[in-house]
Amino acid sequence: MTTSHGRLTAFGNQLIDVHIWLREELAALREDIDAYLAGGARPRELRAHCLAFCSALNRHHTGEDEGAFPELARRFPELRPVLEELRRDHRLVEDSLRRLQALAGRLDQATDPAEVHRELDSLAALMETHFVYEEKRIVSALNALDAPDWHRSRPEFLRTDEGGA
Repeated sequence: MTTSHGRLTAFGNQLIDVHIWLREELAALREDIDAYLAGGARPRELRAHCLAFCSALNRHHTGEDEGAFPELARRFPELRPVLEELRRDHRLVEDSLRRLQALAGRLDQATDPAEVHRELDSLAALMETHFVYEEKRIVSALNALDAPDWHRSRPEFLRTDEGGA
């Protein structure tokens, strides 16, 4: 990814962009679910949207756990406790995603909207606290990294589904 001036965008800044995209995707999923629970026709794509969002968030976290975090731990050993805490957060988010997928899989208009909203709210809160903490603690380290392989082929944790990025 390059800026309008042709310079490479720092990896930490790209991470923030991915977090923004994931927040937007969760908001769009919430809108789809709310519209259906309010009596709208069940969008055929609702389950697919839920699966795509869950897959993207899992891919992001797996990419961090397997690619970014080991590299950061190697280059910045003082970040190891932070990286372990972020990995624990990933497991909490993964549990919430499983519950959300189960709810979406059996979603019908008799489903208690409060149950669905609780899970969406829980996931949103987990994501937000995790993203804010991660951005405060590792963005500057990511921005300091020079990983030429990451510029040639964008790592999983920096991918979105938009435009093949």
